[in-house]
Amino acid sequence: MQLVTVAGPPSAGKTAVILKVVEALQQQKVKVGVVKFDSLSTKDLELYQNRGIPAQVGLAGNLCPDHFFISNIQDCLDWGRRNQFDLLISESAGLCNRCSPHIKGVPAVCIVDNLSGIYTPQKIGPMLKLADIVVITKGDIVSQAEREVFAFRVRQANPGGTILHVNGITGQGALEASRLLYPAGNLESLSGWQLRFSMPAATCSYCLGQTKIGDDFQMGNVKKMRLS
Repeated sequence: MQLVTVAGPPSAGKTAVILKVVEALQQQKVKVGVVKFDSLSTKDLELYQNRGIPAQVGLAGNLCPDHFFISNIQDCLDWGRRNQFDLLISESAGLCNRCSPHIKGVPAVCIVDNLSGIYTPQKIGPMLKLADIVVITKGDIVSQAEREVFAFRVRQANPGGTILHVNGITGQGALEASRLLYPAGNLESLSGWQLRFSMPAATCSYCLGQTKIGDDFQMGNVKKMRLS
């Protein structure tokens, strides 16, 4: 079985793109499963199940989605192997733009949309900069010039990645994306494998449930602004 990690900002069209890509893969007789990681709630499980796609959902709750992801991805891989999938897609919550949900040696996809602004690619961290494939969505809503400028900004942020334009509504570009996602080799275990970049640091008193404001209540990994 092969694993692919998919990440991107909220509402960029991750699920819509995955649905169209899986549809193209199913036409090629590829058996696909999906694991969706989110924070508080999601309706995506129903979307996958309505299309006949085996799926599981994990909600991080008050934990960082990246920490929740890395603590559970091996179990998800085992679930996929038990179900004899050819391909398992992991869809990340991707909320803080500093997310690091990609694994060394595992195909990595980042999905961004043209409506987020031309400076957005420079604001996104490892989930865009270290992705193998960057999928740009919602190109039908903006002009050709805006599409080209946004793609140029993506290329600046990720010089080595493959850039694709996919329409999550019509499916245009999904077939090409499916061909890029399913050529990799077999993956039996992630034990001992490494993330492509360290996760966001979050070990402080507020992580442990503190709600009071002030220096007297701040412990651990605390970063202060320099104000003139």
